[in-house]
Amino acid sequence: MPERPDYPSLIAGHTVVLDRINSGESGLPILHHLLRLAQRALGAAGTSFAEYGPHRGRIIAATGAAEWSVGRPVDLDEPATARLLTGPRTVEFPVTALAAGPADQIAGRGLHRMLIARAEIGGVLIGSLHAYYPDPDRSAGPDHHTLIAYLASCIANMYGDQTGLPVHGDGPVVAALADGLAIVDDESCVRLWNPAAERLTGSTAQDRLHRPIPFPVPPPGQVVDHQQPDGRWLRITSGELPGFAASRVVTFRDITDQHHRDHDVDLFIAVTSHELRTPVTVIKGYAETLSDHWESLTDRDRREAARVLGQRATELARLVDRLLSAANDSGPAAGTPSAPFDLVEALRATVENLPAGLRQRLTVELPDDLPKAVGDRASLITVLTELATNADKYSPSGSPIEVTAIADERSVALRISDRGIGVRPEHVERAFDRFWQGESGDQRRYPGAGLGLYLVRQIVERQHGWVSLRPRDGGGTVAEVRLPRS
Repeated sequence: MPERPDYPSLIAGHTVVLDRINSGESGLPILHHLLRLAQRALGAAGTSFAEYGPHRGRIIAATGAAEWSVGRPVDLDEPATARLLTGPRTVEFPVTALAAGPADQIAGRGLHRMLIARAEIGGVLIGSLHAYYPDPDRSAGPDHHTLIAYLASCIANMYGDQTGLPVHGDGPVVAALADGLAIVDDESCVRLWNPAAERLTGSTAQDRLHRPIPFPVPPPGQVVDHQQPDGRWLRITSGELPGFAASRVVTFRDITDQHHRDHDVDLFIAVTSHELRTPVTVIKGYAETLSDHWESLTDRDRREAARVLGQRATELARLVDRLLSAANDSGPAAGTPSAPFDLVEALRATVENLPAGLRQRLTVELPDDLPKAVGDRASLITVLTELATNADKYSPSGSPIEVTAIADERSVALRISDRGIGVRPEHVERAFDRFWQGESGDQRRYPGAGLGLYLVRQIVERQHGWVSLRPRDGGGTVAEVRLPRS
């Protein structure tokens, strides 16, 4: 760890960040740039940022020697993390202070010391910025603590702008950190307009005072949902103001994420109905053909009908399994003890059971000396099938889908790479949300119920691994599953 931060690098890099923001960039691309800036200025071997949801966090961006950690869950009850959440704004500790699993994963990459800063806005925790160092004994100086706290504040302010962040569907909704509050008279003219109201509506108190409130106000004790011109949804309530018969208190909050989730569920029901109807219709049609025209059909026709019936029944069974797993929030690996298994052998066996059309697109390059992985071998069928099917759906017909595997000192990784439409940075995490799809309504070009990647993450994380997506250089997507190494 250098004695002092590289301030010239900080100033130059921060200028570039501001230029990129002013040119319209936002979200994960800017976050990645800030992490690279933090790595250089702090003299770290790598950096990462964990975004926190209601129950746990997840690494959503990383650089340098920490790039492998993208997608890794972060336990908020882990002692070192708990210190950060309840203590000073920055903390520093050896990696060995972490729980055994994360400590082994990080130390296995030659990283032995961490400097972490809390990112918060309005007193609400957003996430944490991590810097990693190889030297286990050299401590950071006061300037390092000050600088990482400053950069964490910069990231928190990005969340305050609500531009491309949060990444997680269940992440912090900064617009609802505090409800908007207004007091209106009997003609619905504004008498008070708090800072949260300014943030939620984009209308300042100076612009709004003594003018009509810019949305409908429900009768006292009732609730109304209202869509603003910018597309966001507000949930508005009102009540009598004690002691002022002619005035009312109006509170409102941003429910855009909730509204989108409700819409996604409606879309899921509609899409699932369609997905179920297609194989059922085909099965019914072929069954009736065999029943009504058996004698007039040739042996070849009967065999083809039987083949299609079997294929469609398999599709139907797979879809039903996915629906049931998603409905009870459990994957095929639930309750199954982990054990060492040969990942290469399991992958090759799984590939042989994939549909012929998909199997023909796969290019499988697996090392013979790959260490054993620890997990549930049987669930690998679901993981590989879902990832390969996803790659098949979003890439041009006939383009190769590559299946590879690698290992390092702590984990074994499976990668599925395609040359398809790619994944947008702001979608690399949302893609794992249940029912979520990149397109909606009449714009949807790709079938599906929005369950495949959700189930993959559930299965993999139950085996103490993690899964991530990232854009592929030159176009396409890389899906990576990491499992503990035996």
